[in-house]
Amino acid sequence: METMTLVQNCAKRRLEMELRDMNENPPTHISFGPLSDDMFQWQGIIMGPVDTPFEGGLFHLSIEFPIDYPLKPPQVKFQTKVYHPNVDQDGTIDINILGEEWSPALTTEKLLLSIISILMNPILEEGNQNQVSNLYLHDIKSYNKIAREWTRQYAIV
Repeated sequence: METMTLVQNCAKRRLEMELRDMNENPPTHISFGPLSDDMFQWQGIIMGPVDTPFEGGLFHLSIEFPIDYPLKPPQVKFQTKVYHPNVDQDGTIDINILGEEWSPALTTEKLLLSIISILMNPILEEGNQNQVSNLYLHDIKSYNKIAREWTRQYAIV
């Protein structure tokens, strides 16, 4: 029990440091922080990247940190519907840095910037194709049209 409390305190200090860094040097195009007094439940906001079908959108994400963060990655999901090859219908983001490629060197800021990066350039892995990635690969015009429509419908306030 004591070890768990120690691990949780380390995670909490790390999250407090990330929040302080963000407040002292606010990044552009993203924002994040705790939803309440619970330091392990955060919300992130991403501005849709310019020159993409997501431009002009504000995308909300839930960020749930494990008690052994940063040794384990947070669970990050889009709360705003987004049409993208790396985002499942329930908002789950399918990228390797949220799984086997996670590194404790990553911060919430770097993670959200990586998510912006995949909005601009989807990661399409061999054998891991879905309907959205197939449309992206074979009919980019239709993909862009649908992604723009979803952005207008769900992400523009």
